[in-house]
Formats: sequence, structure tokens, C-alpha cells
Amino acid sequence: MLPSQNHQWHNLAIDKIIDILQTDPEKGLDEQEVRERLIHFGPNKIITRKTRGPVLRFVLQFHQPLIYILIVSGFITALLGESIDSTVIFGVVLANAVVGYIQEAKAINALTALARTVKIEAIVIRQAARKRITSSDLVPGDIVLLQAGDKVPADVRLIEEQGLQVDESSLTGESLSVDKTVETLEPGTVLPDRRNMGYASTLLTHGQAKGIVVATGEKTEVGRISRLISTAQELATPLTRKIDKFSKFLLYAILSLAFVTVLVGISRGLPLFDMFMAAVALAVGAIPEGLPAAVTITLAIGVSRMARRKAIIRKLPAVETLGSTTVICTDKTGTLTENKMTVKNIIAGNKQFEVTGSGYNPSNGRILLNNIQVDIMQHPALEKCLHAGVYCNDSVLLQKGDTWNIEGDPTEGALLVAAAKSGIEYQLIRVNHNRIDSIPFDSHHQYMACLVAEKNKLHPTLFIKGSLEVVLAGCSNQLTDNEEIIPLDTKKIIRQAENMAEKGLRVLAFAGKTGMGNIDSLNEGMVLSGLTFFGLQGMIDPPRDEAIQAVGICQGAGVSVKMITGDHALTAQAVARL
Repeated sequence: MLPSQNHQWHNLAIDKIIDILQTDPEKGLDEQEVRERLIHFGPNKIITRKTRGPVLRFVLQFHQPLIYILIVSGFITALLGESIDSTVIFGVVLANAVVGYIQEAKAINALTALARTVKIEAIVIRQAARKRITSSDLVPGDIVLLQAGDKVPADVRLIEEQGLQVDESSLTGESLSVDKTVETLEPGTVLPDRRNMGYASTLLTHGQAKGIVVATGEKTEVGRISRLISTAQELATPLTRKIDKFSKFLLYAILSLAFVTVLVGISRGLPLFDMFMAAVALAVGAIPEGLPAAVTITLAIGVSRMARRKAIIRKLPAVETLGSTTVICTDKTGTLTENKMTVKNIIAGNKQFEVTGSGYNPSNGRILLNNIQVDIMQHPALEKCLHAGVYCNDSVLLQKGDTWNIEGDPTEGALLVAAAKSGIEYQLIRVNHNRIDSIPFDSHHQYMACLVAEKNKLHPTLFIKGSLEVVLAGCSNQLTDNEEIIPLDTKKIIRQAENMAEKGLRVLAFAGKTGMGNIDSLNEGMVLSGLTFFGLQGMIDPPRDEAIQAVGICQGAGVSVKMITGDHALTAQAVARL
């Protein structure tokens, strides 16, 4: 019996999924089973919807009310013996159709060529052996191996992962990479929060994983989107609506004037045939034969300009829709900004430290207090704050020649660089400490927590980083620069965070807890209570130069730009002012 693809895979335990899909995580499927499933489920491809043929596409170029009027007027003028006028009218109509058809054909050919260049391969385990295959040969139950740089070839349920982060912007629109896990999730978890799933067309940015293919082809989430697009109703653009309205008005006006002309002539005793001919001549003369050609040529010029800017527009009226835009809503991080975070300020032990330099090179900056470089050993609260940023971190700082880069989340990378500027060797810390358990960062709970212990020691320490509101709510005291534990001054900390946000800094809070006992797992209850507050780190994500220019152009054209972000409102305001 072949398995079904219709399950809430994120809500099922791994053992249950293995049972449903009748597979083996270590050996995978055998070739006979793969052939049977490939016949049953079909290839792992998005079915190309049948498009209109060239003849129909050409005929549809005449499907406009104004063109109907011109065609009718062309026939009437031909019947009246006005061959020159008739030829001109039909010539304009034909030229208009040819220009529109050629432009649409070019766009379709460009999209088809682009689709042909996309070929994804996948590494699978079949009959206990690794194989590299074309993604179209994947079937439900296949065991796939993924690593940074790979595109997820189908919808998979993750069963193993190591520091996995996935860019799901092609599916959800979220610009930041998502931390993944193998834990079973609640039934109603929405797609962007399904951290135990990998979806077709998304990209691995960090780590590696093993997963079970649970859906292929049209059953994937991107396949579902393709189906919805294919069944979507074509909406009229602002231009086509205006032309339709104008065409109807023109038609009614011409018919009314022609009717009035006939009535006036008959009332004066003129022959009916002569008045009919006069009314027809009036109607033909009132039709603006050059309007469709002028509109088509204008739109074609716009499409050509967009093509030079690497934008493919299939239908001519669509370019006018872009020109009718009055509001643009855009994400902040990674879109308006460079998504290259740099820590600029740290508040720990009621002291404010400045972090100099920018970029990911640790040697390009220092941590200063009153313009004097600090000794980390003399500032316990600062040291704890920086350590928390290192422990609650899955990113890696890499050097290639003179270039420094981050493999992983840019925010976590900025925390590693800040620690390195203080002299902390984060690689050595990670070697000498074991991460016993962790709760990955999630947009729902807005924190990351790690249970860390020195090697050969039993009693671990809890470290947490996250939004100020969440971390502060779990704190009961704070650490001073004299290594004393004092009551928490919530109002002062909030005021300090707001001051940092007003400078355009994204603020993260850091805290921890000792005396955890001999435990080996974390839960939300033990994490968000009895914490000691260590400090704040404020980092800046500088705006892109091209984004500043683009926003200025939009505003100059009367287009309002709205920033959408999950950051603090004051941070968003500061970035907007830049």
C-alpha cells in the first residue's frame, strides 16, 4: 500500500512519519519501491500550465472595446467606398495587435528560458548508499541529505539537523534565515513557524540536515501556490479600466450624436438615406483611430525600459499598473538595510561602553569606556553580557585572506565580533564548554536560551538572549560591575534601551542563571524565571545607499514608502530618518 501525502507532518513524531511513509532513515528506499512511487505520485515537478497558443494570443490583442469600435468603423468606411480611411483604420488596428503580440511573446520566451536553466540536484540515501539524483526523481519517503548552499528539492520533514538555518524568503517573504529544529510542533502551527520542515525552493544558509521527503510536485507548498496562481482571475489594470470606461462613453456619445443628427435632418425634410450617411460619417470621424496605437507604443516603450532593468513584463498594460502605484510597503532588514549588523553600544553594570569599528573584522575596533580601551577582566557584567552573546549563538566568524565573513545569522555574527573586540576567543570558549541543551530563537517566544557547562563539570549555567520585554520579564535581579547582585531597576533599563533605539540601534537583552543543578534539558518555565540581568547590546544595520536613493526617487514621484519591521518602533523611526 502506497503512502499518502496528506498529513500535518510538522505535528507528527518522527517514528510515526517513518511508519506512514514506509521508509528507513538509515537505508532509505530500494529502487523497486522508488519506481512504483514515481509512477503513483509522478515526477517531482511543478506541472507547467497549458498557455494560450500563438493564434489565440494574437486574436486576444483585438479584445478591447476601443478596438471593436475601430473595426466596426473600418468596415463601415469600406462599405461607403472610403478605401483610404478604411485602410488606415485597419492598419492602425493591425499594428496595435502586432506590437502587443510581439511584446507578450518575448516575455513568455524569456520566462520559459529562465525556467529551463533551473535544475536542482539532491543527495539521497537509497539501498543504504548515497546517490546524487535529479530532484525530479524524488518520491515521498526518500531520505535526503542537505547542507549549506543547497536548495531544498521537495517538502521534507527534518529528522536530524546541525545548526540548520534556511532562507525561506521565496516562500514566506521573510528576509532573515530561520533556525530549524526536529521537535514536533503543535497542530495549528502556521507555515512560517514550522521550524521542523524544509520546503521546496528554499535555500540552506547554514548547517546541515537529514530529512524525509513528505511531499513532491504539486503537493508541495510551492506547488500549491502554483495551482492558486493558475486559477487566479485576471484583474483589469487601472489603464484598461479607464480605457473601457472611455470606450463605452465614446460609443454612447457617438451613437447619441448620430441619432440626433438623423432626427434633425429628417425634421428639416432631408432624405433619410442622406442623413444616415451623414450620421455614419460623423461617427467615423469622431473615433480617435490613433489612440490605441499611441497607448500601445507608449506602453511598449515602458516595457522596453523595464527590460533594460532586468524586469520581465508579459502584458503591456501591467507596466502602467506599476506607474499607478501610490504606496510601497517594504521590509526593513536586508531590504532597506545591508543586513550586516555591527554592535555599537553595550550597557552592562550600569555603565555604557562604546564599540568602535564596523564590519566583521575584529581588529578594526575596540570596546571603550570614556574613550579608554577596557580590560574585560575588570568589568564582570560586561564579560557576562558578551559571553551570553557567544553561547547563545550558532554562527561562525570566518577569515579568508583579508576578508571576514559570517556564516549564519548577521545578528549573531555581530555578537561574535563584539566579543572578539574585547579579547574573548569565542572558538576557545566553545571548545572548553559543552552546550547541553538549547531553545532556538523563534519569532513567537522572542528569545534563545542555552544550557552550558564547562567540560568535566556537572552544574551548568543558563544563558539567554532576546527581546528586552521578554528577557526583562524573567529577571529578578541584575549584575553590577562590582560583581554584586542587586534588585532589578526595570525602569532605568527600559530607559537605557529606548535611548539606544532612538539612535537607530537594534537592542538585545542578555541574562543568565546559575545553580541549575544537574539537569540536561530546558523548558520555557525554568528559562523565564529567576534570571540575573547582564546587560544590553545595541547594534546598527546601516541603510543601503541604493535604498536611500530609491526611497528618494519614490517620494519625488509621489509614491509613499512604508517600512515594515519587527524591531522597536524607535529603532524603525531612527532608520527612517536616515
